[in-house]
Amino acid sequence: MKAVIGAKTDRGLIREINEDSFCVDESIGLVAVADGLGGHASGEIASKMAIDVIRDYINRTEKGNEPLIGKYNKKYSGAANRLASSIRLANKAIYEAAQGNPQWQGMGTTMAAALLKGNKLSIAHAGDSRIYLIRANQIEQLTDDHTLVYEQVKMGLVTKEYAERSNMKNILTNALGIAPDVVVDVDELTLSDGDMLILCTDGLNSMVSESDILSVATSVDNPSEVCERLIDMANKNGGKDNITVITVYIQKKNWLSFLL
Repeated sequence: MKAVIGAKTDRGLIREINEDSFCVDESIGLVAVADGLGGHASGEIASKMAIDVIRDYINRTEKGNEPLIGKYNKKYSGAANRLASSIRLANKAIYEAAQGNPQWQGMGTTMAAALLKGNKLSIAHAGDSRIYLIRANQIEQLTDDHTLVYEQVKMGLVTKEYAERSNMKNILTNALGIAPDVVVDVDELTLSDGDMLILCTDGLNSMVSESDILSVATSVDNPSEVCERLIDMANKNGGKDNITVITVYIQKKNWLSFLL
């Protein structure tokens, strides 16, 4: 498979700084977005630390052996387990750094990461940054938001449409750095020719509907332009948060090409 990828981040119209970070690493097939917790201490440090730790861990373990952080889940591949392990390690690094520096106490970040190996996709996440799959002109959210209101959606107490409008949709129940351990959701799937992936922080999906994300992604041939248009749309709709978008086009090839 060939993955053609575009990525962009933007401060938005309201926030004074950009607390988002992202990674696109050609050598290991890693893409990831992180959203430093808004209104908390040093969110931009937490998001960058998470990205750096995860990238370095995946690089180190690509060829060498290193103990996993947490238990090996036999339901998933070694690649998926390494990705989950990298997020647990990032959580530990952020939490311990915050404990040792009063200025950093309370910092944290969300994380949504994907590892592409041939036609296999491993995903792992914590928080409310999202990964979407676009296939056959349909959009599917592959990640569950770790928020109070989406816990209610999973219990059948409210609808997803209600959750998108709720004032509680930004109350996180899970993120990196807020506790010694973190719950990491993991999944895997087989990619097909023509699939698209969208990774984003909530600065996008809180401002732009899934139907509009789908419309933009399927009407533009260049993934970098998709990112630019989605960010422009989020800003035109209010730009209330930092916005980061990674767009991945999947095509039949045996090599990776990255457009940034």
